Amino acid sequence: MTAVIEAPEAEAPQAKRRPKRLWPFTTAPVRVLAPVAVFALVIAAWAASSHLLVPEASRFLLPSPEAVVAEGLLDPLARTEILTALWNTVQVALCGLLIAIVLGVVFAVAMSQARWAEFSLYPYAVVLQTIPILAVVPLFGFWFGYEFGSRVIVCVMVSLFPVVTNTLFGLKSVAAAEHDLFTLHGATRLQRLWKLQLPAALPAMISGFKISGGQAIIGSIVADFFFRQGVPGVGRMIDVYRQRLATEELLTALLLSSLVGLCLFWAFDLLAGRVDRLHGKR
Repeated sequence: MTAVIEAPEAEAPQAKRRPKRLWPFTTAPVRVLAPVAVFALVIAAWAASSHLLVPEASRFLLPSPEAVVAEGLLDPLARTEILTALWNTVQVALCGLLIAIVLGVVFAVAMSQARWAEFSLYPYAVVLQTIPILAVVPLFGFWFGYEFGSRVIVCVMVSLFPVVTNTLFGLKSVAAAEHDLFTLHGATRLQRLWKLQLPAALPAMISGFKISGGQAIIGSIVADFFFRQGVPGVGRMIDVYRQRLATEELLTALLLSSLVGLCLFWAFDLLAGRVDRLHGKR
């Protein structure tokens, strides 16, 4: 009899078990823990300086963190006053930032499409960046009044240049081979701009938006500080707290303004991550 040798059955592939994650978030631990650790060190150094280095009679010059929280955030009257002024400042800053983004992108597109436009407009964009903002704020008050519109103009002035420069850089950084490919297919100037240059320039544009967001907040505060008319914003409240020697409320207004600028930066950073994923870079 012939022996029949049976082939061994193929073993079913075992399902790969995903390692259990100890970190519950999708973000890398260092991106969360590092800024939290630095924040804790700053607060500890601040508290130590206030309690140990500053005499109690002069502690109003550098109040402790707990005093700032108690007087600036937990006190209902101070909190309402600061948040109302902050909202007025944010409205001016967002309006100015939106106008700066639209104007900056339009100017950059025009300069990328015609060399004569770049030679004509770019020097004035540089001049706009170098003008001392504190010197022209009174002039804007004389020419346009001291209300909402003048403050928006100040925000546009200080936040326009980063949008122009970054957008122009992105539009001009497209590889020559990609331009040759569009030329080979007979693409028009508008098709080249819409389908090649603008998508390629998006990361650089958003980098400019990040910078301009913080600049718009600063411009809104500076304009409010000098105009002193119309609806009060953070700038005027800072001056009022300075005159009262209310350092706790003053620091609260400053910290909340910085937090708004940081939130704008994070929002544009999330948008940049979304754009990078769409481009396959992440």
